[in-house]
Amino acid sequence: MTGTPAHPRTTSFFTGAWRVFGLSIGEMLWSRRTIFMALVVGSPVIVALVARIVQSAGIAPLRVNGVQVDAVSMFGGMIWILFLWFIVPILGVFYGTSLIADEVDDKTITYLFTRPVRRGAVVVGKYLAYLVCTTLVVLPSVMIVYFLMVPIRLIPSSFMSLVVDLGVLGLGLAAYGALFALIGAALRRPLIVGLVFVFGWEFVTLVLPGYLKRFTLAYYLQPLVPHAMPTGDTVSLLQGAFFRDPPSVSVCLACLALAILVSLALAVRVVEQREYVLEQ
Repeated sequence: MTGTPAHPRTTSFFTGAWRVFGLSIGEMLWSRRTIFMALVVGSPVIVALVARIVQSAGIAPLRVNGVQVDAVSMFGGMIWILFLWFIVPILGVFYGTSLIADEVDDKTITYLFTRPVRRGAVVVGKYLAYLVCTTLVVLPSVMIVYFLMVPIRLIPSSFMSLVVDLGVLGLGLAAYGALFALIGAALRRPLIVGLVFVFGWEFVTLVLPGYLKRFTLAYYLQPLVPHAMPTGDTVSLLQGAFFRDPPSVSVCLACLALAILVSLALAVRVVEQREYVLEQ
């Protein structure tokens, strides 16, 4: 008896996502973007090393209104300014928008979708690879900066703040990556849109009074940082301008979790329903 020809069987969603994750993480770690990521996360280490050398020479690395800023406050300022304001969003933009957009630009998206894996599983697998790749690079950089800047005698009293910092940065990478994965799946020039969102929309709406700041990720990430910025009239004015009536920790966590889930769900929906026509 002649049976019907066998067709490739589509794997389950999570099995497919796991397979795509395994394929994608190696590609990300050895891609040209890895050099860019190393340069980005290496800059705070260089700043911390210079500050440590200056401090060893008996010179205060940073003064505000003539008062020397202690090492823990300096580290907190680096978390606020360098990591949460710049490194985490920029990595989210460059990696998140490329998860699907690069496959389209390289004209490999059709080959990827011929695998017996759901399209949505491809998005989730690539997103998880992005999250692991960036986390494994950013978080060690934070720890190196911490141990370079904070004296040994202050480590027991400030170590839990470091743990919270690592969690907040990981959450930021997850939130920005999910949002820009959606933008990369839905738009043709996602990188430009992502940069405008991070360095235009978020900055402007946080300064302006009103409710628009609630439509930014920074509004919910910044209140989670356990450090206070170095005290000073100028810095205090900036903090007051950016964070009037900040939301509670529970509200921040809930809104960020919702942003991640909704962004990923929409990215999956867009990819599964969109027809990708490759330009010759």
